[in-house]
Amino acid sequence: MILTITYKGRNTQDLGYLLHKNPYRPQEFSLNSGKAYVFYPEVSDAVTTMALLLDINPVDLAKGKQGTGTGGLFDYVNDRPYTASSFMSTAISRLFSTAINGNCDKKPELVGKPLDLTANIYSIHGTDNFARKIFEPLGYTVKTTKNVLDEKFTEWGESPYIDLEISGKVKLSDLLNHIYVLIPVFDRQKHYYIDEAEIDKLIAHGGEWLAEHPAKEEIIYRYFLMKKSYAHRTIDLLTEEIPEIQETQETEQVSDKKVSLNTQRLNTVKNAILESGAESVIDLGCGECRLTKILLEIQQIKKIIAVDVSAHELEKAKRRLHYDTMNEHQRNKLTLMQASLTYRDKRFSGFDCACVIEVIEHIEPSRLGAFERNVFGYARPDTVIVTTPNSEYNINYGFITDGRLRHTDHRFEWTRKEFMQWTAKICKEYGYTVTISGIGDVDDIHGTPTQMGVFKKCV
Repeated sequence: MILTITYKGRNTQDLGYLLHKNPYRPQEFSLNSGKAYVFYPEVSDAVTTMALLLDINPVDLAKGKQGTGTGGLFDYVNDRPYTASSFMSTAISRLFSTAINGNCDKKPELVGKPLDLTANIYSIHGTDNFARKIFEPLGYTVKTTKNVLDEKFTEWGESPYIDLEISGKVKLSDLLNHIYVLIPVFDRQKHYYIDEAEIDKLIAHGGEWLAEHPAKEEIIYRYFLMKKSYAHRTIDLLTEEIPEIQETQETEQVSDKKVSLNTQRLNTVKNAILESGAESVIDLGCGECRLTKILLEIQQIKKIIAVDVSAHELEKAKRRLHYDTMNEHQRNKLTLMQASLTYRDKRFSGFDCACVIEVIEHIEPSRLGAFERNVFGYARPDTVIVTTPNSEYNINYGFITDGRLRHTDHRFEWTRKEFMQWTAKICKEYGYTVTISGIGDVDDIHGTPTQMGVFKKCV
């Protein structure tokens, strides 16, 4: 995989000082996953280009590290040596750490100066529309080139990769930070485990510009590979850093901050619960209990059970809810319970309302029938609220191509017609009626990103 950065202007050899890499001496660096090479294919007073070449061994990636009992992260046939990904970001962080932090002792006057810079990133997974959506708000001119998979076999069609060029008047440190954060946003995998430390890393490299980016939430979700807990926490931290808009005597200024899809979804579900008149709710597949946290504040709700198959998720939920210091009234009406939604459990019975929010798409299709029997056949709450992605809307997300799913853990995603057919089957087999609606921004052709069904038990 290759990245080049070109500086045009006067005395452009100074790029070597800014990057702390000598333009006249090719350098080699050892990485955990292979080798990196830094060299300058072009050096002159008017134009200087630095190239970063990564040589990644795909077999080593598949085998995993020697001396450990764990396997590799990737299949033996993989695109990691050829497509720009988290490997590139890691190399940038390691090889250009001084430059990315905006330090240069020998040419300090250049550090804060916008320069005429162009970065070329070759073979990155994505589309022209997505590249423009991500980089143009940062002030770059964006050009992309898409190639066929194989010139000798044109019937194979176009490659899912593009060659990306971004250019503009920008500080070198800003360019490096933008590339460092945004390259993994185009990809579907990272070569290292994502933990809470990634939140601090993203804030450190993107906090100054990401908070105001119009695609902020999409970038963050992609950066964390759709791990919602980390994404939500990062969004909260970035939002806290945006100064509040002050009111004036002449007019009240209202923030035009876009409400996230997740917030819209939770508010819509909350309203559906209230309209049902439910006083007891079971949150099936609760995750970190974002819905449960909202319901705890509602006086109408007298009893809540939050259920998840993962004990780890429930522990995180307890921390999120501040369970140990929760007031007595809320603790008395809340129960956290580990259980599977595909096994019959008598503890699921006796509730006015069951919520299944962004859960069913994580269930294997072969186990979906067991889930249906447990919820609609055995537990039989008066109201069941189900939300799930609308796969037709995925075309609006530039990073989802070739029929891929929104999340690596999704087992399927339904079209609106498929969801309607499923809800009709449930109603016929288990004696319910259903009202279907959409949640989120409306696309005239593809609908909304989330579809919701509110099932009511027939009397």
